[in-house]
Amino acid sequence: MFADNTLTPREAIRLCALGTLALADSPLRYSELANAIRHFTDRITGPSLDIMGTSVELLKFEGLVEPIEGVGMEDDATLRLTDKGEEELTSLMTSRIRSAGGEVNKLITTLKLRFLHLLDAGDQHEQVDILIENCDTELARLDDLRAHHEGDPGHLATWLDHEIQQLEAHLDWLEDFRRKLGE
Repeated sequence: MFADNTLTPREAIRLCALGTLALADSPLRYSELANAIRHFTDRITGPSLDIMGTSVELLKFEGLVEPIEGVGMEDDATLRLTDKGEEELTSLMTSRIRSAGGEVNKLITTLKLRFLHLLDAGDQHEQVDILIENCDTELARLDDLRAHHEGDPGHLATWLDHEIQQLEAHLDWLEDFRRKLGE
């Protein structure tokens, strides 16, 4: 993790792998897990060398997943999450999210929403509060930029208005989501 308790790109992939195994109805083959990770991350961020760095073999070596049939990649072992893997999943899910935008943050946010139901109610609320806080921060940043460039020629103000509207809609969705979690 970064010093501010936010996930690195590598840890985002780790979150995807562990969460995917946690959601699976049964253990997954090595190839199924690798394909599921690649499919999900590619659809959010597009292909990225920064994201492709985590090996399922490393998760096995660290004791986060274990083969129940086969040994590893070479024989397409069937893998399951270990207790240590479940603890790591919770740790990754309860990390902070950087307030600055970007493809990795989009991936982390999407993963947290995908696996949010795996956390207890208190941690779920805390994670949604973090998402709302980050959205508020981003909105304030863009509002300030918009105000600073109010009279500039060109199309910056129009584009910023569009970005601000999207963030406001996102914030409304998150606040509604938080209310529904409380019900």
